[in-house]
Amino acid sequence: MRTPSTTGGGRKATSWRLWTVSLSAVVLAVAGTSVALQSASGQPADTTAATSSNAAAADGAGSATSAASADGAGSATAKSEKPATATSEKVKEAKVVESTESSTTVSTAAAKCSRTASKTAKTKVTNVKLPKKVRGYGSEGDTEVLPMAVAAAPNGQSWLAWMGTDEKVYLGKLGCNDKLVGKPTAFTGIDLQDVAADAKGGVLLITKKGQCGTGPLCGGTSSPCNTMHMIRFDNSGKLVWDQQVTNLTSSRKGYDDGARFVWWYQHHGRLAYDGKNYAAYFGTAITVKNGNCVDIHQGDRMQVVNSKGNIVKGKSFDFGCSHAWTSRIAYDPAKKKFVMTCATDNECRIAQPNPYRTVAAGKCDGTLFGGDLVLAKSGYWTAWSQGNAVKLSRFTTGSANKTVAPGVSSQHPHLVKYGKNRMVLSWGSGAKTKVKILNRSTGATIGSTLTLGVKDHDYAAFKEYKDGSVAYPAAGSTSSQIKIARVMPMS
Repeated sequence: MRTPSTTGGGRKATSWRLWTVSLSAVVLAVAGTSVALQSASGQPADTTAATSSNAAAADGAGSATSAASADGAGSATAKSEKPATATSEKVKEAKVVESTESSTTVSTAAAKCSRTASKTAKTKVTNVKLPKKVRGYGSEGDTEVLPMAVAAAPNGQSWLAWMGTDEKVYLGKLGCNDKLVGKPTAFTGIDLQDVAADAKGGVLLITKKGQCGTGPLCGGTSSPCNTMHMIRFDNSGKLVWDQQVTNLTSSRKGYDDGARFVWWYQHHGRLAYDGKNYAAYFGTAITVKNGNCVDIHQGDRMQVVNSKGNIVKGKSFDFGCSHAWTSRIAYDPAKKKFVMTCATDNECRIAQPNPYRTVAAGKCDGTLFGGDLVLAKSGYWTAWSQGNAVKLSRFTTGSANKTVAPGVSSQHPHLVKYGKNRMVLSWGSGAKTKVKILNRSTGATIGSTLTLGVKDHDYAAFKEYKDGSVAYPAAGSTSSQIKIARVMPMS
């Protein structure tokens, strides 16, 4: 890589940029509280991701060529086992199966969860004891390891994934009471991105170690050349297949022209499901030949994988936004398509990728952050922030047709669909998390602001449940605990 000599600032950016930055990680001990209930009647900005991205300069080193899609060299299949019936969710301590990724002892239960809806929103925080320690929050930048994620199963239970301190990603089942049941499974991985679920199991999005090769680089220093994978698991937590969604192979390393790999810089991703296929949208490194050496750029990539673990080339794309951070994706069942937004220093905006379409114009001042993406009653809502001011923009294709200022000061807003007609906006407030209930048609606030006794994470996500609740995984009182913060259903 060559190190840029000028910053992006407010100037118009080209499609490709180069960057080299040093990184240090900080592990924080996070305190928490026990189970709590709350009823509603009627932090300083962390600019790690945006500041770094906007510091890059346009380089114009040439266009990147479209590379081949993932080769599926990591694909694996395993016969399904009959799920074990959970006789009780009161488990003193769960154990972990670590010997092989094709092993499993995760319990499942057929019964659907029943969570009572109230006229006003109520919150619940549940402590989950872990058999293996979870990574700390670190500095929470988009370059840091994501410690945990949760997914809603169709029956109202949950899959909880967390990043261990031993380069393993753990996957466990939570019962209706948000307590861990059965024995979690361990998968080899160095970073967790997301977890999603369906009636037959679900998918993990994780990062594994890869190889850089020889290059040579045109200048600068290197960081690891890793790979991104979808890990398909069944309802007992058992490995079904492993599909790489970057494109490194035995003959294509990270420093080869056309490579798409994961490095330390902006690389987090999210999953979405259309009922048959899963889509992963994530930040990626982009290798481009420049004479006798290669330059490393950064953008984002979207890959759709079918139920057999094969990439669907016609629905996937090689790269979209560049530079890109906070890659967000949702599936629109009415229009039968995946919808995405990114934050980018290409014209400093919240945009839709492939091709670029501006949703909301921003500034290259190091504070532009893209929150989550949810379906509106008509179109889509995205939460974003600039200068510590949160905004909600509604759009269909292109520029927002409505922007709402909910009166929230935060650099990192989160948004999730909440029941049929509402959505939840959340943000960190010291060691706690604040929550607003909003109308999903107008963006108007409903009732009072709630307070959850859990620490927010800049890049973690609330997930929607079919019973109308939403849940978020947060740091526990110790590294052997996680808290599940849930906003219960509203009638």
